[in-house]
Amino acid sequence: MTQLLKVQNFTVSADGVACGENQTLERPFGHVDPGQLFSWAGATASWPGRRDPGGSRGLDDYMTRDFSLNIGAEIMGRNKFSPQRGPWENHEWQGWWGDEPPFHTPVFVLTHHKRPSFTLSDTTFHFVDGEPADVLAQAREAAQGKDVRLGGGVSTIREFLDADLVDTLHVAVSPVKFGTGMRLWDSPDDLRDRFHLDVVPSPSGVTHHLFWRK
Repeated sequence: MTQLLKVQNFTVSADGVACGENQTLERPFGHVDPGQLFSWAGATASWPGRRDPGGSRGLDDYMTRDFSLNIGAEIMGRNKFSPQRGPWENHEWQGWWGDEPPFHTPVFVLTHHKRPSFTLSDTTFHFVDGEPADVLAQAREAAQGKDVRLGGGVSTIREFLDADLVDTLHVAVSPVKFGTGMRLWDSPDDLRDRFHLDVVPSPSGVTHHLFWRK
């Protein structure tokens, strides 16, 4: 069975921005308000952080519900894991997510600075330095036959796209513009040379872009 490398529910603005500048501990997305990007997912019935009954159904909920379907490992960039730069000042920082990270799989964090692996609940974080193909091989082995999710951020996704390793992408485009920040693309048409594309609007106002390799 083929193990896919998948980008899922990655959300950008109408001008392609997924994260702002000047990331800090208090502002993981820099100057960008994540609420403007992710309100579509947070409103769904299947949003994992939902504390009250209800929520929307339909296409947005389908995307949110199936986020972890057949995922056996995740790859993420260091800036998704931490606001720290350079050598690790200490090992007390264990991610933005608290004692119960939402991944429930091994996670491979790309970094040039070594750090021991650690486990929180059912998620083990490994810190790896290597070429995209080598890191993907490690993640596929850990996934035990399931697919691997490429979690972001922008630089990491673009690195794996440049290495021609991504099999499918789901990018949700929110109807806001930020002007500056980390941009995934100038236009979704940038990827049409290698991917088929279906564009599906949602009543929430986001537009789901579904790419699969030609």
